[in-house]
Amino acid sequence: MAKKAKTQEESGVLRQYEQMKAKHPDAILLFRIGDFYETLREDAHKAKDILNLTVSSGKINGVRTDIAGFPHHALDTYLPKLVRAGQRVVKCEQLENPKQKRVDKESITNSTDMPRKKKEEAPSQEQPKAKAETKTEAKTEAKVEAKAEQKSESQQERKPREPQMVTVNGDKVSHGHAFQGKDTQDWYFTAKINGEQLKPQKMDPADLAAYQKKEMTVPQLMERYYPTKLMPKVPEEAYKYPNGIAGPSGPLTVDKFNVYKEKDEKRADYGQYKFYAKVGDEQMSVVASRKDLNAYFDRVMTPGQLVEKNFGERLHLPSHYQQFELPQGVDPKGIRIAKDRSDGKWKVSVDLGDKGKTDKKEITFDDGYSLYKTKSATREQIAAKYLGDDLNKMLNTPAVKMEKSTSMKM
Repeated sequence: MAKKAKTQEESGVLRQYEQMKAKHPDAILLFRIGDFYETLREDAHKAKDILNLTVSSGKINGVRTDIAGFPHHALDTYLPKLVRAGQRVVKCEQLENPKQKRVDKESITNSTDMPRKKKEEAPSQEQPKAKAETKTEAKTEAKVEAKAEQKSESQQERKPREPQMVTVNGDKVSHGHAFQGKDTQDWYFTAKINGEQLKPQKMDPADLAAYQKKEMTVPQLMERYYPTKLMPKVPEEAYKYPNGIAGPSGPLTVDKFNVYKEKDEKRADYGQYKFYAKVGDEQMSVVASRKDLNAYFDRVMTPGQLVEKNFGERLHLPSHYQQFELPQGVDPKGIRIAKDRSDGKWKVSVDLGDKGKTDKKEITFDDGYSLYKTKSATREQIAAKYLGDDLNKMLNTPAVKMEKSTSMKM
């Protein structure tokens, strides 16, 4: 009899899990069973990854089910970790139904032999079941009642959550929030797009403080930490090869463009993600930045645009050099590009008059080729590319006036 009661109780748990999961499909259900809180099926695997639990597999009423749990007294430790990981949690307690508890043992036994006519004549009376099943069903039914009393907004939770923002592409952003990492002082921002969890991004302390003071909104944090998710997508036709780009002396064709991970352990960039491009007879690769990788996978930049950005110098593209401009106040006549007599390398420098002179910076072969051979770069653009930061710093520094000492006068 004891074995039968256990099977019926476990069967009730499974039925209750399915009912609650249908109402809360996006939540992890914590079932109080004895001295433990248990998670079942897909919830068990989610809890395993977040809480580092062990998933066990066993048959419940003939059905193999995955289970992972923790002691009930550890709820205050594990529940915050689930919430910080961006999960919604529904806690299901096991309680006894007071009506069922008042039914004595004798009435339960006799009720199984009650004639059908008597049942129909007293419809208001409760129809009990077998002893073991009655106790189990009372517990499982009471869990729903207790949950409804604890959360007055349970009806609202069944409705789909309103998005916190909608992108220009029509994607719905929800669950945007900040959380503190496990076993670390760092904070992270994350969100969901169309129900899919984004990889958490480490937050700048200033952004965290502004967010906690409600001075920074979720859309603003999305713009900062997931900018390519908010940019307009390019047409899918743009990813059909070949792509055309403007070369130094006419159109160039991008025949192939993809991403790969460097597997050669002898290379300095081993393990990093790189762009590969085939443009005409040129085959090139370069380490890709995170921003450009996101732009590629989120389909907000075309292969041609990524080639121009990452291989513009190698291909001597005019578009590569258009991004470089001299700061205001720099006289182009002060730019000098020449071969250094000491080492034979081509270098660029700028004379700012009373502001002084910049150091000489060596330019690459490709930039020199673009300047003198293809004419796709100007002297001003080369100077801005190599000395832009130095020039801005010198222009913002007050000039030092050198006064001749009277002792120097002849």
